[in-house]
Amino acid sequence: MADDLPRLLVSDRQDLPVELVPLLQAARSVLVAEGAADSELSISFVSRTEMEKLHVKWMRQEGPTDVLSFDIDETDADGVRILGDVVICPDVAKEGANAYDDELRLLLVHGILHLLGHDHDEVGDRRAMWDKQEGYTGIRVQL
Repeated sequence: MADDLPRLLVSDRQDLPVELVPLLQAARSVLVAEGAADSELSISFVSRTEMEKLHVKWMRQEGPTDVLSFDIDETDADGVRILGDVVICPDVAKEGANAYDDELRLLLVHGILHLLGHDHDEVGDRRAMWDKQEGYTGIRVQL
């Protein structure tokens, strides 16, 4: 596979500052550790308005949310696995966060884990996913 993998595509369509370098480092680390180094991931930072529209359209829930993941999981002509999109709303993320940059990192890792098949609907699955998140970010989230 190519040396430029995992491939991370970033779109920033909102006004708050986002420190990309540590976020991209975190994303790469998770993808490599989870066995998805030969992959492509899209990461979008969006406004509250855009996130609310996505949340209503795809989750049928009113109001904005902090992170959404959209699974694609296809392989392109070069054999690169296209995982999907992680969409983060920094404006929502900063509301409940003690540390804004940490919250963005946690949300990115959370979104990536969803694209890799992890979920938190059941208590046991939630515990396993939270443990993975904490391992990758150093941030503990209460169940």
